[in-house]
Amino acid sequence: MKTYLGHIESLNPVVNAIVSMRDNDALLVEASQCDQELDNGHSRGWLHGIPQAIKDLSSVAGIRSTMGSPIYKDQVPERDSFMTQRIRQAGAIIIGKTNTPEFGLGSHTFNNIFGATRNAFHPNLTAGGSSGGAAAALALHMLPVADGSDMMGSLRNPAAYHNIYGLRPTFGRVPAGPGQDHFGQQLSTEGPMSRNILDLQHLLATQAGHESLSPLSLNDDPSTLLASLDGELGPKRIAWLSDWEGSLPMEKGVLELCHQALKTIEEIGCSVESPKSLYSMDAIWDSWVTLRQWAVMGNLEEHYRNLESRKKLKPEAQWEIEQGLNLSALDIHKANVSRTSWYKSLSEMFSHYDFIILPSAQCFPFSINMTWPESISGHAMDTYHRWMQVVVPGSLSGCPILNMPAGFNTQGLPMGIQVIAPHRKELSLLKLGKAYEAALPDWKHRRPSCLGLTNH
Repeated sequence: MKTYLGHIESLNPVVNAIVSMRDNDALLVEASQCDQELDNGHSRGWLHGIPQAIKDLSSVAGIRSTMGSPIYKDQVPERDSFMTQRIRQAGAIIIGKTNTPEFGLGSHTFNNIFGATRNAFHPNLTAGGSSGGAAAALALHMLPVADGSDMMGSLRNPAAYHNIYGLRPTFGRVPAGPGQDHFGQQLSTEGPMSRNILDLQHLLATQAGHESLSPLSLNDDPSTLLASLDGELGPKRIAWLSDWEGSLPMEKGVLELCHQALKTIEEIGCSVESPKSLYSMDAIWDSWVTLRQWAVMGNLEEHYRNLESRKKLKPEAQWEIEQGLNLSALDIHKANVSRTSWYKSLSEMFSHYDFIILPSAQCFPFSINMTWPESISGHAMDTYHRWMQVVVPGSLSGCPILNMPAGFNTQGLPMGIQVIAPHRKELSLLKLGKAYEAALPDWKHRRPSCLGLTNH
């Protein structure tokens, strides 16, 4: 605990990744209690005494949980979220929260309470989001593992921007809540982030498992997720979807790095193909935007109705709510029908391929002072989240998706690839990730030396 607190004190002022830190003396008391338990032959679990900071969208009893919003700047929950409770039960000591955009909206971590989180490799650039604080803290070894959540790439995009791993689980694998709606909203999920695959596997197993108050959560035994990842991977067929037949503008250098990552995938025994006649990206986007607006509106409508709290909502949140208020029940139905159609098409693709791969982002980390990229390679972005469109097909499917590092461009900017697997195939993803990790060149060990962290 002393080591981590000292490390955080040294580096966190530069990147602003961990917020709402608890008092050091109280943390050291808890650490001493954990020492005493070990002396008495008792361990709480694999995270016994390990410092953890929970993403500021998830409740932690007794710690300010703001969701990055001035509306909740003084909120202190009385109980843990389901995920936080499980991380505690595994032995972790909760030291604070990791920074996130307001209500997790947008893949650029900044808000009016704590400010912006900076990229660990390039502090003048964004950390991504909405799990940007978690990603930056991991890259700088301020945390050993970290939780995140993903509605529109929030576990994948910041992981890609920090040369680490982020896993969006199958919908229902990690129970959400407690919250107001456990039936209607099925877009976002919590999941693990780490610097290596084995840590990712262990945190996923801790987070996973059925929860009676979350009726759509999966009832699979989470211990099965700890099966060995060793052994032959076997021949796997990969569908590389690239820029979706030109539908997705990409910054120069993104696809080139992804192609290098694909060569590593081939080296571990996989065959990579580029299928043609892909499902309409416009149809996927229209379904996504409708369902997202409905979800955001449902969560924030009461704040929008109140003129005083409306002033505290950032423009992007107000836009989502206003669009959502104009939706009809038929609009929602049609969006879900379209989502189902896309899932059927994806299932057909999985009858030919074991995994589907796309870039994790369409652009490299951008200036910390930008709100969001307004164009990519000369193509204007018409919404605050259009530049993240590449993550939407996976998000809408509810399938498990793993971000794996793809390397660094000539300017030292990191990028990742996202690997989509069929429902409930997290173990297959992790086994692929383990083989890929072992085959990566030396850049896999690259650390943010710009902040004084040695490369080892």
